[in-house]
Amino acid sequence: MSGLALSSGRFIRFRIMSGVGSESGPRPNPPDGTEKERHPDTGGEDLQREGPNNKDTDEMTDHVSGPNWESQTDQSTIRGHQTASLVDTTTSMPPFQKQSSVKMNALTLEWAFGMNQALPVFSLQDKDRLVILYGGSHVAVIYDKTSNSQHLLQGHSSPISCLCVSEDRRWLVTADRGREHLVIIWDSFSGIPVQTFFDSHPGEGVAALALSKDSKYLVTVGAGKVQRVCIWDWTNETENPLCRTELNPKFGFQDKQHLDFIAPELLDKTFNKAVGMLSQSVFHWKGLQALTATAQGNLVLWDMVRGSSRSLVRRAVKLIPLQKDGITVLTLTDSFIVTGDTLGHVKFYDENFKLINWYSEYNLDPITSISFSSEVPPESSRGCSVRDCTLEAKPFVVRNFVLSTDSATVVQVTAGVLQTLLREHREALHAVACHPHHPRVAMGSHSGVLKVWDYERKVSICSRVFETDEQIQCIAYDPKGFYLAVGFVSGAVLILDACSLQNEAEASFKYSPDCITHITFSPDSLYLATADTGKAVMVFRMSSGKGVHCWTYLGRHHSHYEPIKDLLFGLYLDSTKPRLLSLGMDRRLVEYDLANSKQDELLILSSEQIEQSAVPTCMAWYPPLTTEDFLITASNLHKMKLFNSTTKMCRKTLLGPTYGSPVQKMVVLPFSKDRDPNSHYMAYITKDKVGLQILPVDGNPYKSSALVCQPAGVSAMACSYDGRYVFTAGGSDSMVLSWEISLNALEAAALLGGKDLVPFYTLLEGGKDGELFKEMEDFFYYCQLRNQGIDSMEVRKVASRIPVTQVPFVMRALGFFPTEQELEDMQNEVKFSKYAETGRYEVDIDLEEFIKLYVNHRPAFGISREELFHAFRVLGDATETGTPVVKRDELLKLLQDRGEHMTEDELAECFTTLLVHKPEGTGSDLRVFNGSGYTLEQDIPEEISMELFARDILGFPIDSREGILTESEIV
Repeated sequence: MSGLALSSGRFIRFRIMSGVGSESGPRPNPPDGTEKERHPDTGGEDLQREGPNNKDTDEMTDHVSGPNWESQTDQSTIRGHQTASLVDTTTSMPPFQKQSSVKMNALTLEWAFGMNQALPVFSLQDKDRLVILYGGSHVAVIYDKTSNSQHLLQGHSSPISCLCVSEDRRWLVTADRGREHLVIIWDSFSGIPVQTFFDSHPGEGVAALALSKDSKYLVTVGAGKVQRVCIWDWTNETENPLCRTELNPKFGFQDKQHLDFIAPELLDKTFNKAVGMLSQSVFHWKGLQALTATAQGNLVLWDMVRGSSRSLVRRAVKLIPLQKDGITVLTLTDSFIVTGDTLGHVKFYDENFKLINWYSEYNLDPITSISFSSEVPPESSRGCSVRDCTLEAKPFVVRNFVLSTDSATVVQVTAGVLQTLLREHREALHAVACHPHHPRVAMGSHSGVLKVWDYERKVSICSRVFETDEQIQCIAYDPKGFYLAVGFVSGAVLILDACSLQNEAEASFKYSPDCITHITFSPDSLYLATADTGKAVMVFRMSSGKGVHCWTYLGRHHSHYEPIKDLLFGLYLDSTKPRLLSLGMDRRLVEYDLANSKQDELLILSSEQIEQSAVPTCMAWYPPLTTEDFLITASNLHKMKLFNSTTKMCRKTLLGPTYGSPVQKMVVLPFSKDRDPNSHYMAYITKDKVGLQILPVDGNPYKSSALVCQPAGVSAMACSYDGRYVFTAGGSDSMVLSWEISLNALEAAALLGGKDLVPFYTLLEGGKDGELFKEMEDFFYYCQLRNQGIDSMEVRKVASRIPVTQVPFVMRALGFFPTEQELEDMQNEVKFSKYAETGRYEVDIDLEEFIKLYVNHRPAFGISREELFHAFRVLGDATETGTPVVKRDELLKLLQDRGEHMTEDELAECFTTLLVHKPEGTGSDLRVFNGSGYTLEQDIPEEISMELFARDILGFPIDSREGILTESEIV
């Protein structure tokens, strides 16, 4: 039996019809775990087989974690011919065990800072150990306050939308609303997932769920517009629910053979009083009546309709004005009805709704959940000195309980004594930074809370709360660790003492009206730079006078016309003088003249356009792997580029990580004492993933690894000073996750991909034995013939290399048509590949080098229908049907005037070749063809749509089902 309160003012009651299910009696515990466990200790076989993790490499997800606890019973017990399951042999919640020192993954989730205050918090108290369960991002956290340890339940690739626990606290259930959502049932004693339902509500995800009192049945409610309700006998091996129905918007009666429901109407006129929005419903412990709390402090009593032939029928029989304040939580414990309200008060009533006791002295925010311990108070507490508020003043004994509030605070109440368990950020958290010399991580949120943690001991060191209108957007430590700079949404900048978090003297600035998005210190800690949403860069400088150090404002410059994506300090080559660069979506790399800038006048030293069509996303200083000094950038086309730090010349283009979305931020890991000084690594984040990359970057896909960190979007990243941890901030999920790095696991995975050219062959369609590789060989050797002269009668000299000048022809023959700038970058990449070491240009290239050049420069993915449609929508005009078209004359004009300009002869030759009227290279005219009076206008319509341009002119077949240009890799 289950009940559901809807915001529309209706109470839905469900009943499982008799005769449903394979067993007639309740069975609270699942059958033999050896048959039932869907996810073995090795990390979740079913999730890897059926979940999103194995559909393609772009959808890498967290693996379900294996048990970290050891059974308290003999695990060698034999049941039949199989070893007893850990689920069956574990009889109580054992102490948390530290994870093994041998890491199987490059990144391991080690700790979760923060919580999702929209989800309830449950008490899992076990004997003398204070344990709670709460949700955060895509993980559920079992937190042991007694030992200050966490056990993280990983398995979801989308944010958890709901969770619940069984009456005895043995079974935990989590669900999400992702595209490929999951419902997972966990054993709380062992931490093992024992059952998983895949795609239980197609296209919707799960909005709510609950377990029956005997733990046998699980009910789930979909998140779609028309909500589907399913009831599962999860203890059986079945992938389908026992029964299901949809909540008809008209709330009419439906008979689905197995599931029956009714929705009696409840309006203000029902009792001639304001009822209020329904907040939560429970069934009375006697099972006949139901209770619903409202936002106006009322309690609605639902009872059976006398004389009705259907026992399911209920109606509102009474409206009880229980209290003045809105009720946010309604639950039952033992013989008490318990409420939590908007004032943070907790009240206890008996079955006759008489007030027995209340807690109002804790000064809490509105209560969001109340969870009581499953343990009955010991006999010794029954002589408790606490008395109820009735005239009889009987001893008041209640189980220990846990409260959570809408301010992300969790407290434990034991015999009336309050203990704070968690006090987290309640609004978006975008700011995270690591101390340069100590194991400390600072994080700030839009709630104005700045908190510093010792991430090794897992304790909060210090914190500061700013005014409510001061929303923290970004933070940064200076390289010496003395200062912590804070940037706010309001445009204010504060420079704080890193230890006390108090303002430095005259270190509060408000020179920008826009949100501060980036903040960073120079290597010598003498400059501080910020970037804001106003597309401007602002610089502050430390001044010294009479033995006093103070920060002063240097200047602000509107240096970009598109949002700034990154801001970076560095050092000039062979110098200790700092340099400052900014990178914007306008594709410009701007360097500032710090030496000659004066008060209120920040000067620009240079401004270079570094991309043609790609949009840069971030940058970093490349480690000293070569004699040249490089700046590395990433773009939205999944490419990374190395630029000479002095000349800004593009020296190499490389295929970056291709895990669904482009790299958004990257940081080179600092050195650690136990690491090879010649090895370099880089951490990065994408839209929702965190990853590691082995340096040098060369396009080898096996040298990179990534997994889902914050499905709702990761907004910031920071690395610990010793390179052992990387921290990711989730923005809207108000959490920071700590990931432990295992470089050995990363290197092992790279070795499994093969050596030399083996990893690059996998990037070619068909591999080394495919048609593409054979074409490469044919074209490569044909270029040698072409270079020696096609009509030559001399003896041919077969060589292993071709001139660099032949590279463009081979690229085009393979279906990749780079721009002139891209061709120049390719040739420069080959010519200067060994110049720093030898002082000579390379004038030719061998087949292996050419394969690397090809896979690194060609587009990582094809052009989608949406991208081409967007181009036509920008360049053309919409027709009556809404389809954008480009006029023929306008298209020809754009091709000759914009981008890399084409001459009239080049344009005529391209169109006549594409329209198969003459071979390439024979010349033509836009208007006249071969003097016969033929014009291109006869083959080019006056109005050109996206489909016509792609299919009839370019000759790309379009897959209408996928919306992809199936041969778009050739553009």
